[in-house]
Amino acid sequence: GELLLFSSVIVLLQVVRSCPDKCYCQSSTNFVDCSQQGLAEIPSHLPPQTRTLHLQDNQIHHLPAFAFRSVPWLMTLNLSNNSLSNLAPGAFHGLQHLQVLNLTLNSLLSLESRLFHSLPQLRELDLSSNNISHLPTSLGETWENLTILAVQQNQLQQLDRALLESMPSVRLLLLKDNLWKCNCHLLGLKLWLEKFVYKGGKTDGIICESPDTWKGKDLLRIPHELYQPCPLPAPDPVSSQAQWPGSAHGVVLRPPENHNAGERELLECELKPKPRPANLRHAIATVIITGVVCGIVCLMMLAAAIYGCTYAAITAQYHGGPLAQTNDPGKVEEKERFDSSPA
Repeated sequence: GELLLFSSVIVLLQVVRSCPDKCYCQSSTNFVDCSQQGLAEIPSHLPPQTRTLHLQDNQIHHLPAFAFRSVPWLMTLNLSNNSLSNLAPGAFHGLQHLQVLNLTLNSLLSLESRLFHSLPQLRELDLSSNNISHLPTSLGETWENLTILAVQQNQLQQLDRALLESMPSVRLLLLKDNLWKCNCHLLGLKLWLEKFVYKGGKTDGIICESPDTWKGKDLLRIPHELYQPCPLPAPDPVSSQAQWPGSAHGVVLRPPENHNAGERELLECELKPKPRPANLRHAIATVIITGVVCGIVCLMMLAAAIYGCTYAAITAQYHGGPLAQTNDPGKVEEKERFDSSPA
C-alpha cells in the first residue's frame, strides 16, 4: 500500500512538472512558451498551474471545445499570428481567470456571442488584423472588467451600440482601418463615441470608407444633423391597405394597378425624419451662450435704470426754481392786497 501511494505521488509530480515537447516551461513564474514551433494544435499535458501561455507564430487552424481544460488558472493567452479561422463556441470554456486574450493576425471571419461567455474576468481583448465582417450585437452578459478592445484592420462596416454599452469599464477602443459605412445606421455609434470621449475614454477614431460624401472623414467630426433618416421597414401588404376616399360602407380598396412602384410606396408609407438626438456638447454651448446673453441684457437694463433715475433727478432740480418762486409767501400776500384795493 505504501509502495502504491509512493508510486502515485511520483506519477502525479511528473504530470504536474511535465512540459510538452517543443515548449519551454518556467515553473517559478508558471510561464509556458510554445511559440514559433510549427504547432498545428494545442499541446497536451500543459502544466495545470500555468498562468501565461504563449502560442503565437504557429499553424493552429482550429480550436475545439474545452481546448484549454488542462490550464484552468490561465490568465494570459497569446494566439496571435496563427491560421485560426474556426473557433468552437466552447473553445475557451473553463478559463474563469483569463484576463488577456490576443487573437491578432489570424483569419477569423466572425465571432459568436457564446464564444466569450466563459470569460468573466477578461480585461483585454485584441481582435485586430483579421477578416471579421461583423461582431455580435450582444455578448449575452455584461463585461464588467473589460477595459481594452481592439478591432482595427478588419472588414467591419457597422458596430452596434448595444455591444459597447455592455462594456461599461472600457477605456481604450481601437477601431481604425475598417470599411466603416457612415450612414444612418452608424449614428448610434457616433453618439456613443461622443459620450465616451467626453468621459475621458480614448479611441483612434472611425474613418469613413463610404459613402463618397464622407469618405476619409472622421465620424466624430460629421454633424449628426447631416445624416439622412433610416428608411422604415417594409410595411405588411395586408395591413398597409388604405381606405380610399369615396368608398362606401367602409370598403377597403387596393391602389390602382397602373401606378408605378414609386407612387405605390408613396401611398403606403411616408418617410418621416427622426427627431434629432440631444448633443451634449451643443447643450453645454447653448447654456453658456444663453448665460452670456442674459448677463448682457441685465447689464443693459441696469444701465437704463440708472440713466432714467439720473435724468429724472436732473429734470426735477431744473424745474424746482420757478416753482419755488411762484410759491413765495411775500408775493402771495402782495398779490392779495393788490386784488383787494379799490379799483
